[in-house]
Amino acid sequence: MAGEKQDKVWPLPKFYFQVKWDDQVCQFQEVSGLNVESTPIEYRHGDSPEFSVIKMPGLKKVGNVTMKKGVFKSDNSFFTWFQEIKLNTIKRKVITISLLDESNAPTMTWTLNNAFPTKITGTDLKSNGNEVAVESIEVAFETMSIANS
Repeated sequence: MAGEKQDKVWPLPKFYFQVKWDDQVCQFQEVSGLNVESTPIEYRHGDSPEFSVIKMPGLKKVGNVTMKKGVFKSDNSFFTWFQEIKLNTIKRKVITISLLDESNAPTMTWTLNNAFPTKITGTDLKSNGNEVAVESIEVAFETMSIANS
């Protein structure tokens, strides 16, 4: 009804976000793969009266994150970073992904620690297409922290 006090508990839209790495804000069209899981350990001790295993939380593991953005003239930052891979060494980076509210304030933040590129995918080319050229980068990382403001 008009004039009623609005409830402030609404789900956040997912289309307004920013990605920071190397202290610069990068514009991406899509970010996917923000997941972390714990591998269960199955255990049964020898004198257990139960004829089944118990499950305990094991090591945590994270997946790779894929980020897609439009191709811009003279922007070769993905490939430049990927070219730094030399004999199992690369400059690892901290990547911060923030979901923003209507006032540009971060409401949820994912921090990917020790990230490095594992795959770069260039755009597909079609002579009869009219879409924007989009490239993607897949990054691996060691740990992820999640903060909710």
